[in-house]
Amino acid sequence: MRQTSMRLGRANLDRLPPAIRRPAYDRSRVTPGIVHLGLGAFHRAHQAVVIDDCLAAGATSWGIVGASLRSPDTRDALAPQDHLYTIAVRAAEGTEHRVIGALLDSVVAREKPAALVERMANPATRIASLTVTEKGYCHTPQTGDLDERHPDIVHDLNNFDAPRSAPGFIVAALARRRALGAMPFTVLCCDNLAANGHTVRRIVTQFAALRSKDLGKWIADAVAFPSTMVDRIVPETTVRDRDAVESALGMRDAWPVMTEPFTQWVVEDRFTAGRPDLAAAGVELVTDVKPFELMKLRLLNASHSALAYLGYLSGYETIADTMQDPHFARLAAQVMEEAAVTLTMPAGTDLAAYRASLLKRFANPALHHRTWQIAMDGSQKLPQRLLGAMQDRLARGLPIATHALAVAGWMRYVTGLDEQGRSIDVRDPLAGEFAALAREAGPVAERLAPALLGVAKVFGPLGALREAVTAALGRLYTVGARQAVATHVSA
Repeated sequence: MRQTSMRLGRANLDRLPPAIRRPAYDRSRVTPGIVHLGLGAFHRAHQAVVIDDCLAAGATSWGIVGASLRSPDTRDALAPQDHLYTIAVRAAEGTEHRVIGALLDSVVAREKPAALVERMANPATRIASLTVTEKGYCHTPQTGDLDERHPDIVHDLNNFDAPRSAPGFIVAALARRRALGAMPFTVLCCDNLAANGHTVRRIVTQFAALRSKDLGKWIADAVAFPSTMVDRIVPETTVRDRDAVESALGMRDAWPVMTEPFTQWVVEDRFTAGRPDLAAAGVELVTDVKPFELMKLRLLNASHSALAYLGYLSGYETIADTMQDPHFARLAAQVMEEAAVTLTMPAGTDLAAYRASLLKRFANPALHHRTWQIAMDGSQKLPQRLLGAMQDRLARGLPIATHALAVAGWMRYVTGLDEQGRSIDVRDPLAGEFAALAREAGPVAERLAPALLGVAKVFGPLGALREAVTAALGRLYTVGARQAVATHVSA
């Protein structure tokens, strides 16, 4: 496609086609009140859209400063266009485009860590929100505790004012605010961790206590860590996506985001220093978010992971492609059905309707959500997505064969070789450890499954899973993923 010479930016908003929705407020009057760590596609398609609605309603002191902890790519793409960007909401019926203006500025933490600490320490910052993925918390997923041996944590303990990790930045900024006598900000985790607010509170206070017991106690007593549940499917943006957005806008957006019509955000209403009117922007404010967290983790995320690992091994590139196979659609439904019995939901919650909506969303042909993308960082995701439900089913005397097949799919995937012997680009913090275990065990389920189940950072004391997972992995090696799924759901 021939690129247009015009770049999306503040000066060009009035040249957008009339159908393109754009900021309905004066951005020059907006001041930052939120620092967001983890400036990725999900935040820009989810929380930033809600804040954009709040700004449009007149909440002008709640603009966002985004921070990329490592890569400058997002900053480099968005800064030349005044941090404006497009969300393309894709449904089978067509695509709607909207330009978001809530992001006012962005920084790259590793370039100027002290500057980010200073920005977070500014009393105008009342919320520090995060989407740094599960691995960004430098913790042990099985226990939820800080991993004190994590390289970034070791660095941050010795370079308190120039941190690298999300916990390091939060604690350094809170320590600065305490020294100034300023009210602490709210720490708002928007990642898929079970009991995410409580988990992040534990991680942050543990890190702080390693610096000073008094600081750790002050954070535990004074800082709010509301738990949240976030839900929106956001595939990675491709060159084809950029071209399609450019065609719709008549100008170039260096980094638009693709998403689906569905969006949900459930938040515990506990904030240290105030918040915008989130409810008016569609956020569900509750006193206890845990039931909603578990619902999403064990229904949406668990089935997504099952489709990702087993679908990838079967040769399917996207989730929508995988869902075209009726056996895989049944597998996703079965994961949800079997996890649903482990949930205790508030009165009026329609789990059957939620499961049906998930199957429809997964099958959305307009969303090109790659199985490989969802398969990333499985070691950080398995405990809350699959293992917790397996433990709960075992405690009830129920079978775990469906979830065991999903775990076996992960095991087959992290060996780094697919069913045709081709290399898999495994992206995981523990990828090297898994590869070494796979080389030693070989493609033998009776050796490989126990070896991987022995990785305590992921599985902990879960010996009861061994028989079911080993059997499932054996079937994958014997008949392949596609046949194993077909046989399982037909049994």
